[in-house]
Amino acid sequence: MNPRRWLALVTLSLAALLAGCASPQVADYAAERPVLSLRDYFNGRIDAHGMFQNRAGKVVKRFTVAMDCSWQGNDGVLDERFSYSDGTTSRRVWKLKALSDGRFTGTADDVVGTAVGEQRGNAFHWNYTLKQPLDDTVYEVQMDDWMYLVDDRVMLNRAVMSKFGVMVGAVTLSFNKGKQ
Repeated sequence: MNPRRWLALVTLSLAALLAGCASPQVADYAAERPVLSLRDYFNGRIDAHGMFQNRAGKVVKRFTVAMDCSWQGNDGVLDERFSYSDGTTSRRVWKLKALSDGRFTGTADDVVGTAVGEQRGNAFHWNYTLKQPLDDTVYEVQMDDWMYLVDDRVMLNRAVMSKFGVMVGAVTLSFNKGKQ
């Protein structure tokens, strides 16, 4: 292969690689409406319906979530009760803290360390490491979690799970805040 053709191929390959690495930023949604207020939305009773898909896209588990949410100043509690399609149940209690400038932190018993997130416009994005049991082993997977407010009642959520930088699955949820 002549050197010019090889250089062009390498340049195009690098450009494609860099473009593939670009990911949305929460600031990209700053002008989107309606504006999400985590404190207002996650306050009271919320029901959610979701599914887990493996990396091939196959739905491997469906679930519902009943959430009881409350805030005291900058401190919030999201008490989530999961019911899975295989008959199992689980519970996660998030303890959230609102910081300045749309930033939030969160902890839960099955979260390693502290989740860190940011809200802008109609979107909330956070990252955390989740302990995920599978058979007799508990794996730590990284969660890249995005929520988008659709209207005052509905919010959509998509979280991509990865291990060692490789996608292992995705969670999709639809939150529904009933009339309070």
